[in-house]
Amino acid sequence: MEETPYEKWEHWLQTVLDKETSSSPAILDVGCGTGTILNRLLKKGYLASGTDLSEEMLAAAKYKLNSKGFHPMLFCQDMRNLNIPESFDVILVLCDSLNYLTKETDVQSAFQSFYRHLNNNGLLIFDVHSLYYIEKVLQGVSFADASEDVSFIWNTFPTDKIGEVEHELTFFIERNDSLYERYDEFHLQRTFSIKKYEYLLRNAQFEIIGIHPDFSFDLPQDNSDRIFFIAKKVLQ
Repeated sequence: MEETPYEKWEHWLQTVLDKETSSSPAILDVGCGTGTILNRLLKKGYLASGTDLSEEMLAAAKYKLNSKGFHPMLFCQDMRNLNIPESFDVILVLCDSLNYLTKETDVQSAFQSFYRHLNNNGLLIFDVHSLYYIEKVLQGVSFADASEDVSFIWNTFPTDKIGEVEHELTFFIERNDSLYERYDEFHLQRTFSIKKYEYLLRNAQFEIIGIHPDFSFDLPQDNSDRIFFIAKKVLQ
């Protein structure tokens, strides 16, 4: 994740929060992972909590955030069925975390879950890979990198479903006496068309207030890599 442009997420998100929210919104970071985005929110003084499906990720997040003097609420929960005893002004699902839901029904369940946990006029902000990026850029390629103590190989493969990609990652981590330990990971991601996300958002009673590409506030193009959505909970 060293090359991940977290500063772009931070700058884009800050612009949206400044425009669309009060000065101190309560934020839930869904799919918070090891807490990188959450740390940036807390440093800015936001009241932010996190949730993730992985206990290991949350343990790493707790260690990282506690070491910096932050002690946010962290919940190990499935985004499709959140059960948190409070509501929020903003729910974030960033860094293509939503793409780990590979069925339309699961995305719909997640949107409904987010809706239940938002205050009235609360915002849902998320980004996903575009169909173009998965179909034309990401599938069938290999990445590799080697540093002093960690090396990895990352291969991607198409599946028989439109917008779906498999990631196979192998890590070699140096231990004692120049010996390396191998770890293997498998990830499956899928994205859908912008129109499909619009449909699922509206079906969950959200009002869509913005759809933008690639850390900008322009209109999406056919070759946009990442699509950002801003939606609002408005009581019917």
